[in-house]
Amino acid sequence: MSEGQNFTKGKILMPLVKFALPVLAAIFLQTMYGAVDMLVVGQFAQAADVSAVSTGSWLMQLITAFVVGIAMGTTILLGRKIGEGRAEEGGKIIGASIMLFIVIGVVITVLMEVFAVPIAKIMQTPPEAFEATVSYVRICSAGALFIVAYNVIGSIFRGLGDSKMPLVTVAIACVFNIAGDLLLVGVFELATAGAAIATVLAQVLSVVISLLIIRKRKFPFVFHKKDIGFDRKRMGEVFRLGFPIAFQDVLVGISFLAITAIVNSLGVIPSAGVGVAEKLCGFIMLVPSAFNQSMAAFVSQNMGAGETRRAKKALLCGIGMSVAVGVLMAYGAFFHGDILSGVFARDGEVIAASAEYLKAYAIDCLLVSVMFCMIGYFNGCGKTLFVMVQGIVGAFGVRIPVSFLMSRMVPVSLFGVGLATPCSSAVQIVLCVGYFFWVNRKGAHG
Repeated sequence: MSEGQNFTKGKILMPLVKFALPVLAAIFLQTMYGAVDMLVVGQFAQAADVSAVSTGSWLMQLITAFVVGIAMGTTILLGRKIGEGRAEEGGKIIGASIMLFIVIGVVITVLMEVFAVPIAKIMQTPPEAFEATVSYVRICSAGALFIVAYNVIGSIFRGLGDSKMPLVTVAIACVFNIAGDLLLVGVFELATAGAAIATVLAQVLSVVISLLIIRKRKFPFVFHKKDIGFDRKRMGEVFRLGFPIAFQDVLVGISFLAITAIVNSLGVIPSAGVGVAEKLCGFIMLVPSAFNQSMAAFVSQNMGAGETRRAKKALLCGIGMSVAVGVLMAYGAFFHGDILSGVFARDGEVIAASAEYLKAYAIDCLLVSVMFCMIGYFNGCGKTLFVMVQGIVGAFGVRIPVSFLMSRMVPVSLFGVGLATPCSSAVQIVLCVGYFFWVNRKGAHG
């Protein structure tokens, strides 16, 4: 199997696209992994169960976002060392990362088990869905160590320029999750609990099988078990690079949780409808999300090698490809949201609510095609503190206030509530463009 890619030489567009395609496929399967719960529960259970899975999965996505953000520190650091021609550092970085994430996984498990009920209350979970939501969160939290494990595996290989191994990891998880959902929810009628159990078991099996595959891999560096330990220096480097990304992702996730809480207060139908729409949005945003992750890996290697102009060209290529696909996705979401929503729900009122909310996301699809590429570029440059700041501004300065304001306008429009997201993206793009030119002007004069 391939040992990875060096992005510091040769063409830009095709290597970037080839790297992004497995990332795209992995994100698609990751989205399927979460959406299958909603899909199966929507077909075999009640609206309250759909609402429970919607709220519970948002909480678990928040945890996953934090883990992926920290893991991005591993991707950036590995990519930088490879770009600098110091691949021998890889084994020590991976060992330190493993220890760091073992600690993180244990802490997450304890906190979510203890605070599942208070969090569900804060989320204003509809009474009909409250117990099911708590059950979903607690069962999924029991597998937090495995959520951490397969996200770390992905981050390591992306840092090496290998986007295929993360695809294998998530493909395994997705297949097992689909089978588990159909069995536990469709056959044994365990509803929300069945979906959560299937999720955890899929994560366990994915990690075990992935580790067996990895044992046969050849790495561009030596890795020993003794490398796994409390290496404060390297653990600190990974955390320093990843924490701003993770913190930003968590705060952005919290802003979406706030919107979910606002919508939950409107009743079970709006709650279920927005839950369905959010699952669809995961698919609509696939390409921008793929270029976000790919850009970070591509740019980190080039910045490590001092190829700044090449990194900027990669940014332009990514934006161009992302926007081209974004136009098509926006069209489908705006004009055919009811058809798309019908895949995840049978209830006519839920489908109508979802389609209304999707119209706002259609606008956002065009904007994030630019924004996600720029965020990936800044992550690859190591400018993770700026990424955190612009995310906080978008989430708490725009998204939450606008959604709250729209939810208080009578009659309440889910399209209006959803407009908070494209408004936030527009402000973040302005910040990103301004920072891009400021950094380059500073570099030219510095």
